[in-house]
Amino acid sequence: MATVEHSDGMLATAPDGGVRRRDFINIAAVSAAGVGAAATLYPLINQMNPAADTLALASIEVDVSAIQPGQAIKTIFRKQPLFVRHLTPAEIQAANAVSTGELRDPQTLAERTQEGKAEWLVTMGVCTHLGCVPLGAAEGENKGAFGGYFCPCHGSHYDTAGRIRKGPAPKNLEVPAYKFASDTVITVGEVA
Repeated sequence: MATVEHSDGMLATAPDGGVRRRDFINIAAVSAAGVGAAATLYPLINQMNPAADTLALASIEVDVSAIQPGQAIKTIFRKQPLFVRHLTPAEIQAANAVSTGELRDPQTLAERTQEGKAEWLVTMGVCTHLGCVPLGAAEGENKGAFGGYFCPCHGSHYDTAGRIRKGPAPKNLEVPAYKFASDTVITVGEVA
């Protein structure tokens, strides 16, 4: 078939299914725009990935050998406070004596601790109301009306199992994923 030149200088082939020059230019332009859009969007999407320093904190190990019954320690996990508390037999008994029907966020102590390790309570040290750091982990701090933790910002009281008992907090203190690497070391975070 013969090639016909249009008034705009473009060439077209006969209607036998061949590609016209104008179609090729349109396809090339759309392809270039798609590559440009992908090149622009990749950095924008990639910046939403966690930073390397955050990934380095994906898990931590906490040595609990020096924590005596009745004591707690504060450490940092993913840039937030973490409480590790060694419960006394009296604290365990007090936590187990509470009916879950009385609780705003019903959980037993067994649901908040590892099986066979009920004396070790691991919680995030962040009040579930507005994110303040509760008192009660350090020696001499106010432990609230239920002997656990007290948030001085708005008056939330947590019991010895880190469960909300009084005040505006809607939920118990969060229990992160953790496991015992040994009898004296807890791995907090990414646990398999």
